[in-house]
Amino acid sequence: MRAYPYPRPTGEVTARVTAVRLRGPGDSREQLDSKAHSVVDQVVALGMAERADWRTARLSLGVTVPVRELDRKGHWSDVAVVAVLTEGATNARTVSRLQPAAEASGEWVGEIELDRDDHLDRASLVVYVVATVGGVSGRIIACTEREWLIDMTADAPRRDRELDVTAVSFARGAEWLRDFRDAPWVVDTSGRIPAVRLNSDFEGLMRLVEAEGTKTEKVFGRLLMAQVCADAWVAVFHTAIGDLEIEDDGTPLFPADWRGAVLREMLPDVLPGRSEEDALREVHRRRIGEGSWTDLQPRIQYAAARRAEVPKELADSVRDIARLDQETPA
Repeated sequence: MRAYPYPRPTGEVTARVTAVRLRGPGDSREQLDSKAHSVVDQVVALGMAERADWRTARLSLGVTVPVRELDRKGHWSDVAVVAVLTEGATNARTVSRLQPAAEASGEWVGEIELDRDDHLDRASLVVYVVATVGGVSGRIIACTEREWLIDMTADAPRRDRELDVTAVSFARGAEWLRDFRDAPWVVDTSGRIPAVRLNSDFEGLMRLVEAEGTKTEKVFGRLLMAQVCADAWVAVFHTAIGDLEIEDDGTPLFPADWRGAVLREMLPDVLPGRSEEDALREVHRRRIGEGSWTDLQPRIQYAAARRAEVPKELADSVRDIARLDQETPA
């Protein structure tokens, strides 16, 4: 937990996206359906737009701050609420100052606009409460604990992304795949989101994956896909930890895109009992040779297997196979 040399309120700051409006060529406008933003997941899916040529998106915001605490304790003056939209992939940053909705209500409202040309993948929206404290202006005294994600292409407001799994001929596909023509699958982490490429030339693979065969083949198909997902989790973890931005003092930073989400998801199992920031520093330290990197590999594999539900699928498969054996006539 970070310590501050000045008093901060303990009350929660919450932010809501209440409406999304898109503007296209000729000042044409479209208001997205409310299904395009999820209050639960705190995600806006701009891919749900009916038009593909939109240029800017304007988000209407509602923010609740602990106004009673701010007024009662009297530590803070010149209170302001500011929304900040950033994306690490493009270094884009947009700031908008909100306004109080009503006297002493604790509600602040406003809008923030993003330019499509400035963004590539997912932007993060955080709201800060800024005030003068002890005669020093511009101090951050509170912020939203969970960021809103503004997804530029998603067609559903989901925080967790699904893997892009496609079947392709490794022998006749992209040139880089031809070196893997004997492999049943590979994980590609070079794109906007991780992708699993299944080798359609691998005999029997698609029959298992598509669960079109016998009961036994369907059981093995489920187990196979769990293993594919586990391999994907291992691959994306190594990609994420190997592509960190490092501050001048050597502190590693969480990436802003899917890489950051992967690290935050897996680190609690890789180094249990540590804060996210401490775990990230330790894993980075070991990866660059200041500790045992090999000792972490079983923990990384364990974390990947948990997320792919390999133990559950394996246990279910064992029970299903035993049941099928009992059903088979002697």
